[in-house]
Amino acid sequence: MQVIEAIKNSKSLFISLEITPPNKGQSIEDLFIVIDSLTEYNPAFISVTYHQPQVVYEERDGVIYRMPKRKKPGTVGICASVTNRYKIDTVPHFILGGFNKFETEDALIDLHFLGIENIFAVRGDPAPGEKTFIPEKDGHKHANELVEQIANMNKGIYLEPLENAQPTQFCIGVAGYPEKHYEAPNFEKDLFYLKQKVDKGAHYIITQMFFNFEVFKNFCEKAREIGIKVPILPGIKPITTLGQISSLPRDFYITLPSELVESMEKGKTAAEIRKAGLDYSEKLCRKLIDYGVPGIHLYTMGKGTSSQELLNRLFK
Repeated sequence: MQVIEAIKNSKSLFISLEITPPNKGQSIEDLFIVIDSLTEYNPAFISVTYHQPQVVYEERDGVIYRMPKRKKPGTVGICASVTNRYKIDTVPHFILGGFNKFETEDALIDLHFLGIENIFAVRGDPAPGEKTFIPEKDGHKHANELVEQIANMNKGIYLEPLENAQPTQFCIGVAGYPEKHYEAPNFEKDLFYLKQKVDKGAHYIITQMFFNFEVFKNFCEKAREIGIKVPILPGIKPITTLGQISSLPRDFYITLPSELVESMEKGKTAAEIRKAGLDYSEKLCRKLIDYGVPGIHLYTMGKGTSSQELLNRLFK
């Protein structure tokens, strides 16, 4: 089922999950353990992240070789395995880095033939070791261009004229940033870019993680004011350790409210710190539920314990 259909047909709040492929050489079984712990909550869909390779150069016998190395391969394989094992719809992330628009078209055709109907279209981070995003030659620079290409394929429009070309049937999700994308000059400009993605054909939005309800509420209200009408799903990451107080703002360019930070810092043991973080996450989710969000999208980061504890609090 397409994500937009799941949203429209749901008669009650649903949850969805984001998982990350294991590092190269590790087993998918560890990922299955995470999903096993969360299936009782009947996730509407599971999105699977995709990671751009790092390009390194190695000298062999006096010759310099360009060697793309991907730390976390397997997005498409994981989607197929999860769908087959759990009968849950999966949403592969599709990024710009590492693909030109012709390779993008071919990869989308492969996904279409596999029966995957959902795509999460994002620009993606710069390649490892790079400070800025550098598109491939003949590749897309912005996510709205990827959305447009997918939407065109849904109309049977390919990069070259084709006789009796069959349309694809992708449901397109895109990312939204309640605190703005770190590269955007301001919040208003970032919303303008988001509307471009919706205008090009995006069906729904999943937000970056946030920890302040008022920030999300303002984001939704401002988005509606400029004509963004598609569903907006809040992205939630349960916070449970003091280390995350530093790492999450650094890695995801978000801010943490003083109430959350101070309550966790008061904890004298790991258990007290964990409880403070989960207490705050539960309160945030209850505010979102009261606000009327259609669902809650949980960032598991490949671990299920904190997400399971949060869901137990909300639904048991």
